[in-house]
Amino acid sequence: MKITFNPDYYVIDDLHIPKLHEHLYCIFDLEGTGILPDRESITQFGAMKYKCGEVGHSTFSTLSRASKPIPDAVAELTGISNADMMTAPAFAEAYRLFSSFIGEKILVTHAGYEYDLPILKRHCEQLGVTMFSNKVLDTKAMFTYIHPEVHEVISTDYLIRHYNINTDGIRRHDALADCGVIARILEHLLREYEERGLDHFTADPNRSIRRFEIPEMYSITDDGGITE
Repeated sequence: MKITFNPDYYVIDDLHIPKLHEHLYCIFDLEGTGILPDRESITQFGAMKYKCGEVGHSTFSTLSRASKPIPDAVAELTGISNADMMTAPAFAEAYRLFSSFIGEKILVTHAGYEYDLPILKRHCEQLGVTMFSNKVLDTKAMFTYIHPEVHEVISTDYLIRHYNINTDGIRRHDALADCGVIARILEHLLREYEERGLDHFTADPNRSIRRFEIPEMYSITDDGGITE
């Protein structure tokens, strides 16, 4: 898979996933010290195995010791504190456990082409860890491809509203809890693909996907961190 970034959008190429409704997928999500993948540090892995129409999916979650302090605003958002980092496994160990759980399954994420994959790749390169080579579906791209009429940024909150998903009682911005939300979004997407007679996802470099917007709570500081 190839991802080409531009300031406001990106395009993907060289990705084809047939028989969308038949796979056992592995949904994953990451939390970090901030939203900028070129400078932040991973604090949590979450993953969930998912197959269309099945229930009782197995799950995985682990903290990952960050290489920089967690800003107060991010700690409040994620529920992960600097005290938690004191006993969290190092990234290499957390990633080893995560890799064992996902195996060779097709992965599913949301906005992962912009955040999860770049931040994982940077961590792996810096620490000499081999990055996984699994195919990765992004629910944001899946939605954009069948809804070219929508020009908004396709955030998780947008899809929750669009599909009228009830998230009461869910601890958002916890990696594993967010996997559960992504699973419900994927369920809606697979149903919609089926209704449209689509049984595959094929990347199209002529279709652009809007990049996420940096929330106002984040502003760059001199040391590359964030402040509220």
